[in-house]
Amino acid sequence: MTVNGNKLKLIHWSSLTPEDRQNLLQRPVSRQPGLGESVAAIIRQVRNGGDGALQELTRQLDRVEPPQLELGPTEMQTALESIDPKLNQAFQDARSRIEAFHAADIPANRKVETSPGLNCEVRYQALSPVGLYIPGGSAPLVSTVLMLAIPARLAGCREVIMCSPPAGNGEIPPEILAAARICSVDRVFCAGGAQAVAAMAYGTETIPRCAKIFGPGNAWVTEAKQQVSQDPAGAAIDMPAGPSEVLVIADRGANPEFIAWDLLSQAEHGSDSQVFLVTDSDGLASAVVEKLQALAPASIRAAILEQSLAEARVILVDNLSKALRISNAYAPEHLIINTADAAALAEQVENAGAVFIGPWTPESLGDYCSGPNHVLPTYGWARSFGALGVSDYMRRMTLQQASRSALVKVGPTAQILAAVEGLEAHGMAVSARLHQTGESE
Repeated sequence: MTVNGNKLKLIHWSSLTPEDRQNLLQRPVSRQPGLGESVAAIIRQVRNGGDGALQELTRQLDRVEPPQLELGPTEMQTALESIDPKLNQAFQDARSRIEAFHAADIPANRKVETSPGLNCEVRYQALSPVGLYIPGGSAPLVSTVLMLAIPARLAGCREVIMCSPPAGNGEIPPEILAAARICSVDRVFCAGGAQAVAAMAYGTETIPRCAKIFGPGNAWVTEAKQQVSQDPAGAAIDMPAGPSEVLVIADRGANPEFIAWDLLSQAEHGSDSQVFLVTDSDGLASAVVEKLQALAPASIRAAILEQSLAEARVILVDNLSKALRISNAYAPEHLIINTADAAALAEQVENAGAVFIGPWTPESLGDYCSGPNHVLPTYGWARSFGALGVSDYMRRMTLQQASRSALVKVGPTAQILAAVEGLEAHGMAVSARLHQTGESE
């Protein structure tokens, strides 16, 4: 079976050896030779040269010279007034759902008395400034502005800044600026790539140094985020990232066209996107491939699809329980369950960034307007990371206070544990106080 002239990998799971199965679920190595060194050089250049270096790199790498580095509320408001009213309404509609979902997930400060007179507290504090990275490219990713800025505001971040690369005309698309205005972003900077990440991590004369950087990007952006997060003088980041991916579990009752569009919606993100279909129906697998053959060549992103679908997988299994085990092993960014018992299967999901249940829940809803965040762990990181949320814009701090009587009651436990660990001063910090109370042995 071929799509766009490429052989689509149709695999019978039962015929594979354990080693073959493991290899099938491996992500391709996406790191470009020399990428780390090139990104490190860009970071050094921006760190040493500030605004001047940032603007020079924009001229070199983006081949444009933006008329201004910073855009403020006036420029954002002008952009908002210039966009199609229907787009404005769509922004407002999406924002209301994203706000509703994330507002319900705001962490709460709590106090617990763990022993009489021993009060312990957890307190959440908003990070500030926070830096949002909005990719450029062939289309303005306006939805990413909503997904990053709304939880930042709900968290209470005092200053929210944003970097986005210039388009071919040297300016940030008005749709992105309008979305930033709707979400109350404070300052926007016309800069992209690894150089923008460096600017947000270390600060320049104009761009403030950020406590944490959020947002997706290409391999250069991802590498820059990883490098600055490993530097104590740099900035924290939201999560590791890789190419977009989706795994669809479907049975013979699923609509082949629905599934084909679900696969294409992720495959069109980039040539390195990964898409999987796992099904217990040979007939469905063949029907989906036929749909892909018809739809992909006609797409405006056909060139990208030709490359990404070359690495697509259609996996045939004996039953849906095996399909779920495959998904849990792969840990996809997006998991779509389009089966008769989709809700029941969803209860058994262990590793996935986001789960879409039933035939009427396309992944596109999650990308844009259903409510949950679309910034998700990829490349297998769903085994240990979750979707972006309000708590990611906060630091968690604990406080504790013991009364004299509480120390008398709890202190001996600390003394015993300190002695086992051979940490004398730890134990004496308790003993000296107990001595003052007349309770020391």
